[in-house]
Amino acid sequence: MNWTLALPEIALAVSAMAILVGGVLPRRDTTFPAHIAALGALLLAAALTLAQDRGLAFGGQYVADGFSTFAKLLILFGAAAGLALAQEWNARQGIARFEFPVLILFATTGMMVMVSAHDLIALYLGLELLSLPLYVIAAFDRDNPRSAEAGLKYFVLGALASGLLLYGAALVYGFAGTTRFDRLAQLLADPARVSAGVVAGMVFVLAGLAFKVAAVPFHMWTPDVYEGAPTSVTAFFAAAPKVAAFALLARVLTGPFGGLEAQWQQVLHLAALGSMVLGALAALGQQNIKRLMAYSSIGHVGFALIGLAVGGEAGLRGTLLYLAIYMVMTLGVFGVLLCMRRGGRAVEGIGDLAGLGRTDPALALAMAVFMFSMAGVPPLAGFFGKLYALLPAVQGGFWTLAVVGVLASVVSAYYYLRIVKVMYFDAPLPAFDARPVAVSVVVAGAGLFTTFFFLFPAPLIAAAQAAVAALMG
Repeated sequence: MNWTLALPEIALAVSAMAILVGGVLPRRDTTFPAHIAALGALLLAAALTLAQDRGLAFGGQYVADGFSTFAKLLILFGAAAGLALAQEWNARQGIARFEFPVLILFATTGMMVMVSAHDLIALYLGLELLSLPLYVIAAFDRDNPRSAEAGLKYFVLGALASGLLLYGAALVYGFAGTTRFDRLAQLLADPARVSAGVVAGMVFVLAGLAFKVAAVPFHMWTPDVYEGAPTSVTAFFAAAPKVAAFALLARVLTGPFGGLEAQWQQVLHLAALGSMVLGALAALGQQNIKRLMAYSSIGHVGFALIGLAVGGEAGLRGTLLYLAIYMVMTLGVFGVLLCMRRGGRAVEGIGDLAGLGRTDPALALAMAVFMFSMAGVPPLAGFFGKLYALLPAVQGGFWTLAVVGVLASVVSAYYYLRIVKVMYFDAPLPAFDARPVAVSVVVAGAGLFTTFFFLFPAPLIAAAQAAVAALMG
């Protein structure tokens, strides 16, 4: 069975249960360093992932390869940064309960299972292990009606998406007779053995995964959940789960459904176009910055989908690079949002950033860097992310995707630059409260990466290329 291949996931799950037990045990000291223990568990999982052997485990349902290693390291980094950002903010909001890092660890375990899934059953188990903790942390500020509403909406729509995915998996099994990815790939490589039932099942599976990445038309939960959930939770939502869902989508499309490229390419083509257009236009009138970032994330999902729609090594490499760059930028932006506290109260309006360039020049500079980068202004990292996403589309003759992507970038630049204008040209409001040290470290690190990526892009490009080579076999 070779269960040792799954040591990173096992270590993370055991650590989460140990922290859970430690949190409920009676003790004299009322403080319990759950966040520190959780960060240690994530570091241990990263070390085990780097030392992981390659191969199949659990009867072929679990795979460890270079692609899963790349995706897991990104996920663990995103989870660790999300935890670091959340600790101080949760304490100030009065929601610093030890269950929060436990739920983050269980969600991270689910993400790692997802990217190593080699069977439709393992895929579903990983997806549910991710989803259930996310439903809870979306409503973690239980005394806040907006948070409770966000958790309920996410749960209801998430249950619908899970049902669609499970129904699709059942159809695929019913018509193909197997759920193993490698066997499905062999079976569906022969066009004569591809039935309408298998294609319908694949579409349902794609619909369930599109919900997780918030691609149009399965994006409807994103604005309300991003706005209603605690900002520390939204920061986590926007980073690691998207990487996991895209990694799973890439594995599913290139593996079991690789022989159905003509069918799923059309679906992804429309989803990418719809996501870029909606993300660019719907954010124009937003005044709540978290809601704006929700629509922004939908637009960025459209760019990441371009690589999957184009296919091939260049397309997949573009998607992985885009995800890595986008995750760092997003963590930086939400780090700035977590600093938006005035008089002990969190504020979320774009107008609340007025005059930040004079009251806190360092924070304003970091936010400006992230906004310019998300708009795709060279030589910042976001420009290269969009370049790597759009080049395969141009080279492959997917001109509609490339042209709409460029136009969407131009439109979205308006609302990114509006934030810069508010920070530097509007009359200043009172300064924000003192910044937590951990948040300052994450924002500074993300800012340096975003600014100087153009000097050292080779290591990330090489890692993404190796991951794609491992996936394509």
